Amino acid sequence: MFTTNLQPDNAEYSEIVVKHIKKLKEFGYSGFEFPIAPTFGKDYTQDVENYKNLRDYLDRQGLADVKIATNVGATRTLDPSSPYPEQREQALKYLKSRVDITEALGGEIMMGPIVIPYGVFPTTDFNEPIWSDQLQDFLKVRYTTAQPVLNELGLYAAAKNVKLAIEPITHWETPGPNKLSQVIEFLSGVQSKQVGVVIDSAHETLDGEGPDIFKQQVETLANAERLHYIQVSPPDRGAVHTSWLPWQSFLEPILPRYKGPIAVEIFNAIPAFLSSLRLSRRKFWIPGEDEPNLHPSAYEIAQKAIEKTQQEIEKLLNQS
Repeated sequence: MFTTNLQPDNAEYSEIVVKHIKKLKEFGYSGFEFPIAPTFGKDYTQDVENYKNLRDYLDRQGLADVKIATNVGATRTLDPSSPYPEQREQALKYLKSRVDITEALGGEIMMGPIVIPYGVFPTTDFNEPIWSDQLQDFLKVRYTTAQPVLNELGLYAAAKNVKLAIEPITHWETPGPNKLSQVIEFLSGVQSKQVGVVIDSAHETLDGEGPDIFKQQVETLANAERLHYIQVSPPDRGAVHTSWLPWQSFLEPILPRYKGPIAVEIFNAIPAFLSSLRLSRRKFWIPGEDEPNLHPSAYEIAQKAIEKTQQEIEKLLNQS
């Protein structure tokens, strides 16, 4: 990840995006996950048009074969789990616009924390943090409130041929859902199978319930046709090829049941994520944007990441 905002209305930045994509294609990447920056308003027509123009620009630059998925999050203001009906209505309108953006980019997957606003930890009226049992009781109500919103969003996305993949994210980044089991339970109240799950190796390693239960969860999701997207990401938010990632335990249940894209998710030291991801490591410097130094560049890290991922996938396929 080079940015949290693609600035689709900025022609100069679009040139930078194209440069990165072309370089990463040389390493073997065939698709990219675009972070869609939140906007606040009642009319998102211009947003959709801007991203359509970005897709057209990519195509003109010889990148028509590149697949795009989108990364979208609910926000404190645009919250589908809000107790206030008007706020839920605005959240639904917002999320529908992100589906429209995904379609405009030629994408078929919109993933991310789209149930509970990312990184917004609840507090009492006296600004005291809510944790443990109290937090889970709080979230249970929020999940129930959000289920009809996500179901309606799923029906809308189905008409656009876009799958929605809810991401369980580790507990030190966001209050919930943190576990696959929590998303599976949430989905039991969402009829539309267009709404499913993205499994991220980083979050599963940190907050998952172990390899045996993970196998059962993958089977459950695959049988329900809700295993929509996979991300390979290092638990330490550093380099994939040197991370403590249980490759075989993670991939073995997935590969026989999943035929979709596998994203390699690596975070550069982006200011927007420094605190939320607790990034203490040095930045992977970006060629053409940062001054070169003796530390690894973002391109070097990306190349080694796809090589390692392909190696581990091939290892499993050869065993079978």
